[in-house]
Amino acid sequence: MATLKTNTLTGTSTAGSIAVTAEGNSTTTNLQQGLAKAWLLGGNDASLTDNFNIASGTDNGTGDYSYNITNDMANATYSICSQAANEVANDPVISCNPSNDVTAAGSFRLQCGHTADGTGGFTQLDKVNYCSIFGDLA
Repeated sequence: MATLKTNTLTGTSTAGSIAVTAEGNSTTTNLQQGLAKAWLLGGNDASLTDNFNIASGTDNGTGDYSYNITNDMANATYSICSQAANEVANDPVISCNPSNDVTAAGSFRLQCGHTADGTGGFTQLDKVNYCSIFGDLA
């Protein structure tokens, strides 16, 4: 068994782009594009329990949180994957939705809650939230 130790990987044709051959040996994926550029575990008051590339959080009110990215994204068209913790048994599913109207290269806003009333309305709730961001860094 061989061990490869390095501090830096550099692509041969493009320095920041490394292709990785998939399991079937017929397709490749770009290593740089597949990495999360930021993630967080946020408290129900926008505090940061743990994170990567997140500078701070702000509690805007019940179930409404803003976060600042340490090293900005290239633009505001990145992907945010998020969820909120459901700490109560038999409680409705809790979702954590990015608010696209306030997403910027250096910050984003999440609104956490549920639609349990059957009317399609969204009830915001203070919940622990989880988030990963994928896209291009500036």
